[in-house]
Parts: sequence; C-alpha cells; structure tokens
Amino acid sequence: MRVLQWLRAKDAGLSATRRAGRAAVVMPLTFAFAFLVLDDPVIATFASFGSMSTVLFVDFSGTRIERLQAQLSLIVAGLVLIPVGTAASGSRWTAAAATLIVAFVILFAGVISSVLASATTALLASFILPVSLPGGLATLPDRLLGWLLAGAASLVAITFLWPAPNREPLRGPTAHACTLLARRLRAGLEILREGPDTELTARLIYEAGEASAAVADLRDTFFGTPYRPTGLTTSARTLVRVVDEVIWLNAVLEPHPRMPHPGPAAPQLIAVYSAAAALLERAADLLDNDEIRLAGFDDEVERLRRARLALEEVVTSLPPSPDGSKFKAFISSLEPTFRAQEMSFAVTAIAENIQLAVAARGRSWWDHLLGHEPMGVASPLASARDRAGAHLERHSVWLHNSVRGAMGLALAVLVADLTGVQHSFWVVFGTLAVLRSNALSTGQSALRGLAGTVAGIIIGGAVVLAIGPNTTVAWLLLPIAIVLAGLAPAAFSFAAGQAAFTGVLLILFDIISPAGWKIGLIRIEDVAIGSGVSLLVGLLLWPRGASAALQQALADSYSAGARYLSQAVGYAISKCDGQATAVAVPMEDSQRAAAAARRLDDAFRTFLAERGGKKLPLADVATLVTGVAVLRVTADAILELWSRGDEPATGDRAAARAELVDEAAVIVEWYQRAAEALAGSTALPPPIDRDHDAGERLVSAVRRDLIGDDGRWSATAVRMLWTADHLDGLRRLQPTVAIRPAQS
Repeated sequence: MRVLQWLRAKDAGLSATRRAGRAAVVMPLTFAFAFLVLDDPVIATFASFGSMSTVLFVDFSGTRIERLQAQLSLIVAGLVLIPVGTAASGSRWTAAAATLIVAFVILFAGVISSVLASATTALLASFILPVSLPGGLATLPDRLLGWLLAGAASLVAITFLWPAPNREPLRGPTAHACTLLARRLRAGLEILREGPDTELTARLIYEAGEASAAVADLRDTFFGTPYRPTGLTTSARTLVRVVDEVIWLNAVLEPHPRMPHPGPAAPQLIAVYSAAAALLERAADLLDNDEIRLAGFDDEVERLRRARLALEEVVTSLPPSPDGSKFKAFISSLEPTFRAQEMSFAVTAIAENIQLAVAARGRSWWDHLLGHEPMGVASPLASARDRAGAHLERHSVWLHNSVRGAMGLALAVLVADLTGVQHSFWVVFGTLAVLRSNALSTGQSALRGLAGTVAGIIIGGAVVLAIGPNTTVAWLLLPIAIVLAGLAPAAFSFAAGQAAFTGVLLILFDIISPAGWKIGLIRIEDVAIGSGVSLLVGLLLWPRGASAALQQALADSYSAGARYLSQAVGYAISKCDGQATAVAVPMEDSQRAAAAARRLDDAFRTFLAERGGKKLPLADVATLVTGVAVLRVTADAILELWSRGDEPATGDRAAARAELVDEAAVIVEWYQRAAEALAGSTALPPPIDRDHDAGERLVSAVRRDLIGDDGRWSATAVRMLWTADHLDGLRRLQPTVAIRPAQS
C-alpha cells in the first residue's frame, strides 16, 4: 500500500505505471517471438522499438473506441513512414532532406489535434529508426512485419491489459465548475427572493469563492498539458469553447460578491436567475453523465431567452428621469439588469456548446461514419485548416518549435552519417530527447541526458558484465528494465529516465549481439553528438526562449482582441438607425482574434513547460492570458446583444452614437497601447479611471435621442447603455492587464 501511495503521488492516475507495465509484457514477448521464433534480427529490432513506440511512448485519452481508433491510426501511419524512411536511407542528403520534411509535418500537425500531438514521439520514432539504419529496400518487408507485430500486440495490450478508464481531461472539471457556478446563482437568487440577509449574503460569498476555485482548477487543467487538450472530434472541439465561456462567466460574477437591490424589475430578475441556474445545472448534468438525455433541453434554453426578453421589456418600460440630478439613481437601477443580461448570455453560450458536445457524442455510428455534424459545428477538415492556419505566422511558438525540431533532427541524421558512428539512430534519438524551447533549457536537458546515460552505462554495463553470456538472465531482466524506463521520468527525473532507457538498450543489444559495456560507450558518443546538434540548433533558431515568445503572443492577442472589439462596437453603432453606415458582422476579425488566442495558448504552454525559474509569477501570467479570453468574449457578447431585430428609428440618434463611439475608442486605444507595451516597444499605459461625466453624457444623449413616442426608453437606448456597461467591464479589467512580463 505504501508503494501504491507513493506511485499515486508521483504518477497522477497511474498513467506512466500503466504504460510501463504494459510495455514490460508486450515488448519482451514481441521481441522474443521475432528473435527466437522467426529468427530475424531486423524483425526483432522493429518489433521491440515498435512496441516501445506504440505502448510506452503514447497514452491516448478518450473512450475505449476513441483510443482504439487512435492506436490504429498510429499503426497505419507507421506503415507509411517506415517505407519512406527506408527509401530515403540510401543517401545521406536524401535522408537529411526527407527527415527535415517529415519531421516538420509530424511536429506541426500536432497543433491540429491533441491525439496527433501526443503521438509525436511515436510517429517520429517510426521514421527515425528506418531512416538511420542501413539495409535499404531489401529489408522493408521485415521492417514492416516487425512494426505490424508491435502494432497488433499494442491493440491487445490497450484493450485487455489494465484497460485505462475513459479520460477526458476537460469534461469533469468543466462540469464541476458549471455546477458550482449554478450554486452561486442559486445563492444570489435566494437574496433576490428574500431580500438582503446576513446569513444569505455569507452563503453567497462562500459559494462565490468555491466557484472561483473550481474555475481556477479548470484553467489549471486546461493548461496542464504541453498541448491544447482537444482532438478533431466534434465533442472535443465544442468543449474547448466552453472553457473560455466558463472563465468569462466567472469573471462577470466575481467582482460582485453581493447582490444589489433589484429595483422595479425584481420579478423579471428572479426569473432570469432562476432560468439561468436551472439551465447551467442541466448542462453540467449532461456533461457529467452520458445517460442523461437531451429531451427538454431546448425548452430550458428558450425559458432563459424568454426571461431575458421579458427583463429587457420591463427595462424599456421604465420612464427616464427628466431630472439630471437623479442620474446616479437611474444608473444604479440599470446595473442589476445589465449584470443579469450579461450573465444570461454567458450561461446560454455555455449551455448551447455543451448541448452540441453531448449531441455529437450521441450520434449514431452511421452519422459518425458519414461525418454528419450537429447544426452550427464546422467539419473536422475546416477545423483542422483553421487551427493550422492560425499558426502559419512568424510569431507562432508551435511553428518555431516545428522548424527547429525538424532542422535539429535532419542535422542529426546528416552528422551521424558523416561521422560514421556505429548506431546513428541514437544520435537522432538523443537530439529528439534533449531538444527544448531555447538554448538554455536545451543545455540543461543535454547535461541531464548525458549524466543519465553515463549512469545507465555504469549500472547497465555492470549488469551486462555480471550476467556474462547467460542470456536467460538478460531476458529476465529486460521487463524489469522496461518498467524502470517507463516509470523513471515520472517518478524521478529526466536523467533517471535516460539512465533506465540506456539500460534497456544495453540489455536488448546484448541479447541480439553480445558486446557488453562497449555498447554503452558507443551510446555516450552518439548521444553527445545528438546533444551538441540540439544545442546548436537551439542557439541558431531561437535563443530568446519561451518568455519572449509569450510576450509577443500576448501582444498579438490583445491587439487582435482590441480590433475585434472595435469592429463589434462599430457593428452595434450601425444597428442604431438607418442613418448609420451599414457594417457587416466582423467575422474575419473574430477569426483573427481566435487565431491569436490559439497561438497564445501554445506559447503559454511552452512557457509553463520550460525548465528554470520564471521571472514573473505564474498567477500573473495566467491572469494576463485570461484577460485575452475576457476581451474576446465581451466582443462576442456585444455582437449578440445587437443581433436581434431592428427597431424603428425615433428621433436623431447621432449624439448618442457619438458618445458610445468615443467611449469605445478610449477602451480600444488603451488595449492597443497595452499590446505595444507587452511587445516591449513602449511604456505600459496606466489604467483608465472611470469617467462619470462620460457616462452621464451618454445617458443624457440617450435620453434626448432615444425616447419613444410613449415617453419610454427604447430598446436601442437600453442596448446602448448595456454596451457601455460591457465596455466598463473591460475598463475594470485593465489593472490586471497592467502587469508587464519581465524580459527573458
């Protein structure tokens, strides 16, 4: 029990333990069958390395069917890559050029899907081994047979050997965050119904803290992997959208731990909060339980929509005060309605995307096969194109890493051939193992890798010398060494993993061709060459590291988000009356903002994964990253607010439009200047203080321009005031953005 507790502490979910245990069974058996029964060293080599690639190097998430599909795809990809690598191995220059192209495609393709990203090492291994081993096309059938043996064994292993539970890293935390946010809404609803009360207020504050902690855990889970945790399946793609929306909903609610006095719209506010809490609870239950059906879900969404429209109708029926001295009282009466409108938009967006994710999971086998998507969801091909296109930009961290990794591996193949080392694939594996995001961390990994290799040679060499020609003992030690190789990186360190992997190779090659500790000395030479190559490439291509790239990605994201906000407000202004210039929905700006956010996502993950101390607290960086999502989703909310039916023009609305344009321009300019500061080119502007005069001017203009014939507020007037409240929310966000990352 103590060992199990220690493993669980070191290896969350026992995923590394599971991989190591499976590999310890599968790899020796496939190797033994190929080497002892088929009596073919080539088949044995590819069967053994194929087993490690398909069992030890990958651990797909999702349902059992999804994992089997991913595993089959990996096997098929290896059957394609092995012939390509074998054909290219005849010439050193062809081998290097092919490695450059294939490695770039494999590395860059990881941005499309977490399945591809998690299989990167296995895919690269299936190409590196044939391209760096001599033999030519004559050995191709044996190589493919060895890979097929490993692939077949891996399918049996993941199905029957300690099957992994369904792992969808975002699903549980998202459902939990939605549940606690719904409880927070319920606590606020009680205050609306019963009135202010010390006990009820304390409960609301408690529930608000619990919800914020759950959202923080969701954000940590989302950024807790080295790649974006989403595949190309419809449910995975839609669920990722929910993360930003949950973070935004919490950002909307968090600054208001107490409920304001509801005013004359109390019944309608109660209806909105009640419908929102019920819808959010239902959405969380849908996400958390596959057995719950979608029947009636549309009715819940419609109930919230009707409650929101009823609230707007009541607000527009309120008489505007002709007395300017009552301005503050009027604004206070509008605040609860705006907050309810903003909250209900966020809840609706969350619920609709969860509905899409659940509907996609519930499709029939035939619909899956034909690619029939739920309405409102893009096809996997379109999604893949958008994701790849977002990173075909010179500041993309993923593009940098892909180019650098491909060049490093190609150079390693060329150097290994030019130097004539005995086992050239170790040079390439050494490069792959130690390449990191910048020269400094690459050097640290190289030193750790070499230290681990030396330790592995000393220990493994001693073992090989001790067992001498007794291969029976070597066979018995092989599964033990594999378990250690699988567990060591998670339980101990990168260097320990290198040491254990070296021990596996020493035992493996001692069985194939007994040479004792000399194999270890050869590997020191080979890995040293590979480490030198990775250091050189890291220095030449990207010596700045992840911090500088993160700054640039933050700057790009805030700049794109500010432009999108500007265009969203421009669209809103164009909807005020027929005199304004017609403006199309800014879809291109929305897509650019989303693409910049994806690049920021990867830059942040690289920053988190980079070794060494961070000059800026991670909490501050995470706040900056969250600010990008809030900026973008606020623009979405403004578009949604103005996307409803047009209202007949009443009076001259030019003055009201001008006030809103001016207010938006100040906010947009601040975020653009902040983006320039994050890029390091200018000083960071101070946060903007609230301009009460500007708000009063807007209300006065709205009162003058947008009073209906019946003397009541028009719907357009209320939407303009609510748009101003959205902009004020972004003004309140500015102090958290005003944190400039330190230069790396």
